[in-house]
Amino acid sequence: MKVVITGASGNVGIGVLRALAADGPDHRIVGLCRRPPADGVFDGVVWQACDLGDEGARDVLDRVMADADAVVHLAWMFQPVRHGERLHRTNYKGTAAVLAAARRAGVPHLVHASSIAAYQPAADRPVPETWPTTGVPGSVYGTGKAEVEAAVDRFARENPDIVVTVVRPTLVAQSAASASFLALFFDPLVPQWLIRLLRAGRVPLLPLPAALLVQLVHADDVGDAIVRILHRRATGAFNLAADTLTAADLARVVSARAVPVPGRVMRTAVELLWRLRAIGMSPGWFDVGTRSPLIDTTRARTELAWTPRVSSVDCAREQLTGLADATPGPTPALHRDRLRDDRRADALT
Repeated sequence: MKVVITGASGNVGIGVLRALAADGPDHRIVGLCRRPPADGVFDGVVWQACDLGDEGARDVLDRVMADADAVVHLAWMFQPVRHGERLHRTNYKGTAAVLAAARRAGVPHLVHASSIAAYQPAADRPVPETWPTTGVPGSVYGTGKAEVEAAVDRFARENPDIVVTVVRPTLVAQSAASASFLALFFDPLVPQWLIRLLRAGRVPLLPLPAALLVQLVHADDVGDAIVRILHRRATGAFNLAADTLTAADLARVVSARAVPVPGRVMRTAVELLWRLRAIGMSPGWFDVGTRSPLIDTTRARTELAWTPRVSSVDCAREQLTGLADATPGPTPALHRDRLRDDRRADALT
């Protein structure tokens, strides 16, 4: 296959690249991103610099999509939440550019990466792919994902000759994303030594939102699911998640005891720290972590024969180790310093 991947240098993107490499050496892969990595990163990938929100993106997209068998659209700007117009330019207008280019090129298959944050909040029961996708209220990320999904749905209805697939993963974990997670959500307040103490099991009590339930999924498992989708030309939406963890399960990862804290109290604290620019995590991101519904993965397991190889607790352990070591990924998109520079520039605008 010739596969064009937007956002190929990000957290999910490198999982897809690893999965395609494991699938076989004959794929032709074009990776689009704003900051391509150095030569030699991910052998066999042809990297192309492209800002999807830029006017010049059309020419780039038309060139790379020629003769493509599939487009996997992963590109998404997460920050700066304070500058919504920049997010909309990349996420909504960028997606519109990808869809238009796929239509012009006659690409037969489009895979779009959404999120559980696109779902309307639910109770503690897992929801299927038919659950309403109106987004987590108050979350720029959740409402943005819902808005873009609506555009993808329109595209699918208007272009019945193109197979359109949507994947909705839960929180995607891997060690290689750790440095970027620190820069995006925890810098500059959260000290590295505290995370190392957590990893060492030297923090006896761990405050967590009361009644917290969370699912994780490894980037490699998301990549595996997308490769299966490409081979099967599977259509429609697929939930992707491993098993469910409670607050007590998460606390046991660090050999601590969970201390339940009312969600509103923790959210207020997050909002205060975010307004003071002490952390990158906005209250909307807190809502994504605490109000996004659990998801039912029956469709992926039956129609794709997909089973996550990494459990949620192992995802949590790997992510904690990566955060403690500030593990950088192999691409600029996953480097802490580059993301810190972006945040400083945004603070001055």
